[in-house]
Amino acid sequence: MGKTKTKLIDDSILGSNKKEPKKEIQKGHEGQVKTEDKDLLDSKLSLEKNDSEKNIKAKGPDAKSSIKRSNQRKIRSQRYQHVAAKVDRNKNYPINEAIELAKEVSYSKFISTLEAHLNTSSTGIRGLVTMPFTAGKKLTILAFGKDAKEAGADVDGNDETIEEILKGKINFDVLVTTPEWMPKIAKAARILGPRGLMPSPKNGTVTQNLAKMISDLKGGKSEYKSEPKGKVIHISIGKIDQPTLEITTNLKALYTAIGRSKIQKITISPTMGPGIKIDFNSLNK
Repeated sequence: MGKTKTKLIDDSILGSNKKEPKKEIQKGHEGQVKTEDKDLLDSKLSLEKNDSEKNIKAKGPDAKSSIKRSNQRKIRSQRYQHVAAKVDRNKNYPINEAIELAKEVSYSKFISTLEAHLNTSSTGIRGLVTMPFTAGKKLTILAFGKDAKEAGADVDGNDETIEEILKGKINFDVLVTTPEWMPKIAKAARILGPRGLMPSPKNGTVTQNLAKMISDLKGGKSEYKSEPKGKVIHISIGKIDQPTLEITTNLKALYTAIGRSKIQKITISPTMGPGIKIDFNSLNK
């Protein structure tokens, strides 16, 4: 048999030549010393970065900005947060208490309008309601019909007025007409309809008695209508400097005109201030 050469390896020499992984020493929260393999940490962070970039690239060019937007939170002003803390968002307040609270949390420097926001059961809800107490701005009324100006209209409608409407010129809040003008006004339905200005016999804006209708509108009658594509109605019910009883009466009149079956929720709010939910039971008293 041949001689076999055996090479002895000194473990101590091998250990002295072996490269130790880089260590990073950090102190924990309780003063304990922690060690971590820096190469492994760098590799992990690099992989996470690459995965993130791949995800953004796969989702398209707008993904990065979309992710950024999703991480941003809308921050209300300190004044809003201060007054909002006074409102319990999970509570339905009795009407009188809600109005008093709405006055308290209004933080505008001007006399704020108090608005009612009604969530409805369906779209396309509209009509007229007489507010017993003046609740909003003065309406600009456009009327088509004989002696419209004498009947109290702010704008006397004619053929030229219809042409202006077709061009998108809207300088009125309510349109009232006699029946004979409806075929001509119908030409502007695509302009008037989406804005909730198309006259209709259902809400009394198509009438033979222009004088009475215009008088009712100027005497406090307001039009309510749901948003074109939404189940919600926004309408002014008064000013915060009005007596609470007057605002309460206005809201009850609106509630009765629309009908309980069509209303799912009522919230009131000042021009600048948080919303306050209303207890339906208090509206029936």
